[in-house]
Amino acid sequence: MKLLSSSEAETRDIGRRLGEKLKPGDIVCLYGELGSGKTVMVKGIASAFGIRERDITSASFTIIAEYDTPVPFYHIDLYRLNNHEAAELGLQDYIGGSGISVIEWAERAGSEIPSIHISVNFRHVSENVREIEIEGTEL
Repeated sequence: MKLLSSSEAETRDIGRRLGEKLKPGDIVCLYGELGSGKTVMVKGIASAFGIRERDITSASFTIIAEYDTPVPFYHIDLYRLNNHEAAELGLQDYIGGSGISVIEWAERAGSEIPSIHISVNFRHVSENVREIEIEGTEL
């Protein structure tokens, strides 16, 4: 499914709607250029689990953030890592278990990502408009 977002608020809302569909064990992989809306999407997804927007940040220092929610929520941001470093992170401890894993820059995880996951691809259409393509689930 392809959606257009013309604001951060719309991207957060799409994320919230996606978050409401997730169940334990789900993996959401986010792909797109720097500044395309991945972290904004994570904020929306996390809001569906009662996590405050201000608690979700990019990976300046934290690569894996764990949130104590009824269904464990893991925000994994691989921006600062190369493929080799990501393979050494032990992602298998966070993905596919009883929690929800949302991975920014998922292409850097390589073969660590199981073949069954939800893919979200971001593409700049213009300065404020993003095309968001979601595969693996419907909103």
